This record gives sequence, structure tokens and C-alpha cells, in this order.
Amino acid sequence: MPEKPKRIKPRLLKGFSDFLPERMLARRNLIEIVRTVYERYGFMPLDTPALEYLETLTGEYGANSAKEIYAFEDRAGDHVALRYDLTVPLARIIAQYPDLPKPFRRYQFSPVWRFDKPGPGRFREIWQFDVDTVGCAKMIADAEIIGAIVDCLKALGVERFHVRYSNRKLLNALIGYAGIESGRAHDVFRVLDKLDKAGLENVKLELGPGRVDKSGDPIKGLGLDGGPIGKIDEFLSITGKTRTEIVTNLRALFGDAKEANEAIDELAEIDELLTAAGIDDTHVKIDVSVARGLDYYTGPIFEAILDDLPKFGSVFGGGRYDGLVQRFMGQAIPAVGTSVGIDRLLAALVELGSVHAPRTTVQVLVTTMDKKRMADYQILTRELRDAGINTELYFGKAGQIGKQLQYADRVGIPLAVIAGSDEFDKGEVSVKNLHEGREMSEQAEDRQSWLQARFGQETVPREKLTKFIREAFAAR
Repeated sequence: MPEKPKRIKPRLLKGFSDFLPERMLARRNLIEIVRTVYERYGFMPLDTPALEYLETLTGEYGANSAKEIYAFEDRAGDHVALRYDLTVPLARIIAQYPDLPKPFRRYQFSPVWRFDKPGPGRFREIWQFDVDTVGCAKMIADAEIIGAIVDCLKALGVERFHVRYSNRKLLNALIGYAGIESGRAHDVFRVLDKLDKAGLENVKLELGPGRVDKSGDPIKGLGLDGGPIGKIDEFLSITGKTRTEIVTNLRALFGDAKEANEAIDELAEIDELLTAAGIDDTHVKIDVSVARGLDYYTGPIFEAILDDLPKFGSVFGGGRYDGLVQRFMGQAIPAVGTSVGIDRLLAALVELGSVHAPRTTVQVLVTTMDKKRMADYQILTRELRDAGINTELYFGKAGQIGKQLQYADRVGIPLAVIAGSDEFDKGEVSVKNLHEGREMSEQAEDRQSWLQARFGQETVPREKLTKFIREAFAAR
């Protein structure tokens, strides 16, 4: 007697997520909205492989981020890795295809993988939607990316959000201003990047002697003394009612420092361009605390925060990375872009109640009242499909119209076509508007009770069915 196969428990890997139809439709709707905005700005689609050579990806993200790369040796002995983001593969594309027109403006929607600690809206497989401009050093490219972020969030129905931007050069200048050795800059930036989550006092402790986190685990500090920490605190305290006021306050702090003023000039130029585009301080602010953890940023950096859900962190994030392509080509090519984590943003929109998407792709359910007339139901279904109407033929037990309508209502199908032998003989069919007749359809357990509860139902000539349904959707 053959051995009974071992039963495997269905389990989901930690940090990964299944997307059932209703959420897939919400995700698809979100992607379509973002894609429409990006194409309005003139960006073109691109895709790259999930796997890259490990050497392509390493060395660009910083030590901590590099630990999160899924890397392995394949059967051919090559050291490969799942892409960590979409920016480094783009840099490879620019180097590998030098004849691409410049500036090269692209968007890409693809998954990336990070062995990260899962949290609210944070997964290890992340579907990112990136938009980048490569080959333009002017601040108009940065301002347009920020403008696209604003337009995306507005198009998604989010009202309370802000995009905050700063400049990596400003942070570099801060290192000199605070009297910190340049070799420690990345460690300082890494700590500053925790400001939103950890708070200022914890950041200051981590810059200095260290601290203990909420779980009781010790976090080793950088060992800076009070002087440099005080300078950093002074820098982080710079605020203003407007972007222009913050620019003025930054100039007062740094004086004639060359790198700082170069950064401040870029902040001011972006402010001027955003203002010209009608984007004021309501949604876009200068925030000197923005650090961004990746090492490849070289200029303006920015991120978007949902005001009502700060726990989700940044839902858009990016900046200028003028040196990234140089690793592949030997010459610097200016580039700037942003990325949105689709799954994190979708989780946030679900929590905000801002997801507006159909529950199903089906527009019409053809019910089956008489099992002897299945060929007729198939003809009905085919006619509607040929007319471009998404139509499902009910496969369950014929008859029991109440159950069929309850099924349609459960999955969100708006219209049902109903016909039995009598209707076919008369050359008629009935169309039930399930949105109008939801309560009555739930009470209809058989055909007789259904015939007595015709709210939201209309009988039409068989030959006019397609026209009637088209008009019904046009009126919605």
C-alpha cells in the first residue's frame, strides 16, 4: 500500500504577504493612478531583471543596508543577488546602453527584496514604483520629481501630507561645522536618519554614549562629546514659517561655508521653482533633519509623510545621486529620482480609508435558472463578452436564484442577467441591479420569492440586452 503523502501546513514566510483579489484590485488602481501622473510628466516605462550580479549591487547602499541584500551562489557558481532597489539597476542600464537619449526619464514598477525587520506596512518583498531623470544637473529635475510626488498623493485622495526636503551637501557641511572627522560622516547620517522614529533625545544619546532601546537591548553610541552634539542640535533646531525663512536662517548659521552655501542655493532654487508651479509650503517644506540612509545621495534629498499616519514613515523617498553611474562608466552623470513603496502606501491608504477600487473585475453575472438551457446561457455570455463587457457565467447549481444573487453581491458584481425557460420562450431577459436590490436579493431564497421581489429589476427584449447593459454602465 503506497505511503500516504505528508501533509504540509500552509504557511506564509515572515515579512511576505499574499494579495487576494480585492486587495490586488486596490493595488492595481493605486499603480494606475501613479502611472498616469508619471506619464503626464513625460516619463517612460522600463523594467530590469530581478537578479543582478552581486558586485553590481554591493557597495552602494551603506554597511547596514548591504546586510539586508538577499545574496547567494547560483548553480553556475556566479554570485548573484535579488535587487535591493531599482536605482542601482538603472545606473547599470545607463552605463550598458550609452546611446539612450539624455535626459533619460523613466518609471519602473517592480518588486525588490530586503531582509528587513517587518513592521507596520513594511515587508521583505516590496513592490516599488520609481521615477528618475538621468542626465540633468539642473534643479528643475529635482523640483519636477517633488511636484510629481505631490500630484500622486493628491490623485490618490490624500489631503493631509507633506513632502520635506533637504540636501546631503548640507549634511556634509554640518560635519565640518560640528568639528567631526569626515570619515565618521556616514555613521552620523545613519543616526540622524533615525530622528523620526527615535526622537531627538535618543538620537543625541546615540551620537554620544549610547542608549538602551525599548526592548532593553543596548545601542552603542558614536562617542561624540558635548561640543559636536551641541552643534548638531543647533542645526536640527533650524525652522521657519516658510521655505524662504528657513533658507535665510541656514545662511545665518553657516556664514561663508562654501559647501553649505552651495546646498542652500539649491534649496532656494527648488523653492523658487516649486512656487512657480503653484506648490507652496502647505505640502512641501524644507526640513534639515532629513538624512535618508542610502550612501549614494549627493544633493537634494526628500521624502513624503502622511500627517495622520506618521508610524508608516516615509511613503515616498529619494534624492539626487550624481555619482552612482560613475561606478559603471568612469564618469559622473547627474541623476535624481524617487521611489514609493506600493505595499506600504497601500497599507496606509487602507488604514486611512482612502482606497477606492472595485471589488471585482466582473461587470455582469449571467445566472443559470434552468440547467437544460446552459447553451443559451453560454450564448448570452459570449454576446456580452464580445461587446467588451466583463461577464461571468454562474457555474454552481442551476436554480436557487437567491444563492446566485448572494454570491454576486458578495464579490461585488453590480448587474445580474436572469432568464428561465419562460423568458427565453418570450424572447426576454431580466437585468437585476444588485446595488439597488441588495436587501431584497438576500431575502430571495427561491425563484417564486424572487419574482415577488423585483426591486431594481427590469425586463428587456432579448435583442436589446447588450445595449441596455451598456447604457446602464454609462449612467453609473
